[in-house]
Amino acid sequence: MSHKSHQLICRFLPINRISVTHLRDMYRVFSRYYNNTDLDTFVQDMNRKSGVFLLTEKKGQRVIGFSTWTELSLNIDNKKAIGVFSGDTILEQDYWGNKALQKAFAVRMLKLKITRPNTRVFWLLISKGYKTYLLLANNFFRHYPNPTGENGSLEHVVDQYCEKLFTDYYDRNNRLLDFGDHSQHLKGDVADITPDLRAANHKIRFFDDTNPTWRRGTELPCVGEVCSRSFIGFFRKQVSQRRTQALS
Repeated sequence: MSHKSHQLICRFLPINRISVTHLRDMYRVFSRYYNNTDLDTFVQDMNRKSGVFLLTEKKGQRVIGFSTWTELSLNIDNKKAIGVFSGDTILEQDYWGNKALQKAFAVRMLKLKITRPNTRVFWLLISKGYKTYLLLANNFFRHYPNPTGENGSLEHVVDQYCEKLFTDYYDRNNRLLDFGDHSQHLKGDVADITPDLRAANHKIRFFDDTNPTWRRGTELPCVGEVCSRSFIGFFRKQVSQRRTQALS
């Protein structure tokens, strides 16, 4: 039986509740899939986050993945806005396709939007692999960069958070982040983009064309606006998937 169908627990922990054991277990997963990693850098980076979504197996509580969450203030059209930055996100390969993290993230984002209904909220992410990009492109109605060329007005949101968080690494002309040849990047056998995959999925092809140097660690900065249409679409997918599973 595929691990995808095994029940996982996803919980959000503020950064001050992340223990040494949590850090050790998260780094174990992270270092399996990324080159140029070291524990000291991992811990220092984690201390700059607001919190972590921690994914564990229901049985045994083994950590099998995580994603970070950081909130920052933005100024969009001379009005205050909220950006939620997702940094490192990793899930053990046996569990690729499991939706526990996506559901937990969507619920927390929905709560944030409900408590600030008159404030624009954006999901900010940088993607060194196509799977992270697809989380955005498949679930956010308004997102940038976009294969169709739509939502170009959001590019200034990308510029703003990249210049705030990654001043020394942002190539504004190409809208890519380049952390250097020794930056962390996916290992060669993880989430590679084959010619068949390019041909079969236009969104993956777009990511590969827009960030052609992703294999050495350059990152594509992206943004999605949190809106009711995105939430409705996401939760409709969840209902549809449950019905399909119930009938199979």
